[in-house]
Amino acid sequence: MRTSLPSRSQGEGASVLIAAQSGRGLAAAARRAGYRPLVVDLFGDSDTRALAAGYRQVKGRFGVGVAGLAVLDALDQLALASAGPPLGVVLGSGFEASPALIQAIDERFGLIGASADTVASLKNPIGFARLLAELGIGHPQVRLEPVASSSGWLSKRRGGSGGSHIRKARPNRVVRGSYLQRAVEGEPVSVAFLADGHRAQMIARTRQWVSPGRGAAWRYGGAIEPGGPLAIDPEIEMAIGRIVAATRLRGLASADLMVTPDRWWLLEINPRPGATLDCLDRRKTPLFERHCRASRGELGVFEAPPEAAAGTMIVYADRPVARVPDIAWPAFVADRPERASAIKAGAPICTVAATGGEAVEVRRLLDQRGADIIRLVQEERIPA
Repeated sequence: MRTSLPSRSQGEGASVLIAAQSGRGLAAAARRAGYRPLVVDLFGDSDTRALAAGYRQVKGRFGVGVAGLAVLDALDQLALASAGPPLGVVLGSGFEASPALIQAIDERFGLIGASADTVASLKNPIGFARLLAELGIGHPQVRLEPVASSSGWLSKRRGGSGGSHIRKARPNRVVRGSYLQRAVEGEPVSVAFLADGHRAQMIARTRQWVSPGRGAAWRYGGAIEPGGPLAIDPEIEMAIGRIVAATRLRGLASADLMVTPDRWWLLEINPRPGATLDCLDRRKTPLFERHCRASRGELGVFEAPPEAAAGTMIVYADRPVARVPDIAWPAFVADRPERASAIKAGAPICTVAATGGEAVEVRRLLDQRGADIIRLVQEERIPA
């Protein structure tokens, strides 16, 4: 059933398969570009189902146990029920630890984005560190072996995403499937870019922050694109370009860095559209369309960021929610849980969005809206 990469402009109503832990962001981006998204994800949020032209929910974690087979079966069902052959599959988060599953998806449906080999090279912690050393790119020290003194070391799950998997390392222990990385200080920054397998084009620089939870001190909180002229260190831009050429990365991706006034470290490359897609998709050409074009080798021209700042933030439950009430969700809320569904403590409730003239104004509004959602889910009134 493998198909060729899309060659149509702005979607023109063509169907495209999407698979991600949470598929809502990609589904919304596909709709903005004129595609009909056929979505497989883990959450089944109400707005994901509303956006999708076809939807299947799977359980578990992609690439682990039966979840991998469930993803393939769900994609099969959606492709067979589609009015026309889907153009391929766009993958979101959840697959980085399973290149074999990515390869199986590619062989059956065709990938729009990074290949299995590219993901494997970027998500092998030792191999990636070795590549960066060869390219002369600063990167924190990593190791697979335990350390007697764990001070200054972090434990990360291979292929993990969202920050919840990051822990302080323990002496003389490395959890199976994890590796150790030296902690470095600085401002967490993400650079979004398009790649055509040879070159990279910078899209945006976003400021990110963590939302610490119980046992998850580095859990992803949110991000803001400050707006205005795009300012990225030329050395960072050249480093990303060298990585793209070395790994043949294609599509929309991002680089996570820690930045200080006098130096920076590249932490990892996310070879897929990421959590910042909502606040970045404000250019003339929809980013989903540009992801498809870059995947077939077309970078296109640079499109300047909007002047206004925009951001999104994940709202987490600080205690269990037994039944989500029947809510008239505000327009700024996405990833809306189904009515009467249960939410575990520490799990995401939804995502809130905001725009404003300055990044500080956007962050203040996001925090306020997040607090309002917590009260709303607990069946209290939001202040006028």
